[in-house]
Parts: sequence; structure tokens; C-alpha cells
Amino acid sequence: MSYEPPTPPANLPTEIVNTLNESDPEQLRDIATYAEALAQHKEREARLEESADQEEVEDRPDDLPDEIPTKATITIKNINENRYYYWQWRDGDQVKSKYKSPVNPDE
Repeated sequence: MSYEPPTPPANLPTEIVNTLNESDPEQLRDIATYAEALAQHKEREARLEESADQEEVEDRPDDLPDEIPTKATITIKNINENRYYYWQWRDGDQVKSKYKSPVNPDE
């Protein structure tokens, strides 16, 4: 581990870099956790938008419950340090979720 502070990515706005530099270690860990969750959310939103735009409807997967639309995707949610699979889909302006199963750590 280096004793020099890390170099921020060149594409980060100066205001964000300054805010991070002024934060204590606990706040930085909270920011990192939030940033990762937000990135996953935005990626999931983009996938849902993309799948909604596709005209082809794929065959219904065997493990897809009847109440879940065929365009649903599987996402992983971290809850209390445990990971779970959820079906997720867009219904109008809302994103809906339904529990599927726990994530197998051996996968």
C-alpha cells in the first residue's frame, strides 16, 4: 500500500474530487457503497429500457413464474450482507421486483 494519496480519475469533476478529499474514511466507505449500488441501479435501468425497446419477445424461460413478464431480468440485491436473486421489470414508469432465490456462493 502506497503512502501517497491516490490520483483521481481524470473524468471526475473537480467538485466531486474536492468533496471526497474533505471526507473522513467512514464517509468515503459509505460513498463507495452508495456509488456501487447507484451504478448497479443505473445499469439495470439501462438494461430494462433496452429490453423494453426490443420488438422480439423471447420464449418464456422455464423458471419464470406466471405473474412475471417475459421481459423481466434477474438482478442481485445485497440485503444485510446476503445476496439474493430478484426478477425485475418495468411496468410503465415503475420498476417492479419479485424475489427469486438466494445467490449460491459456489457459483
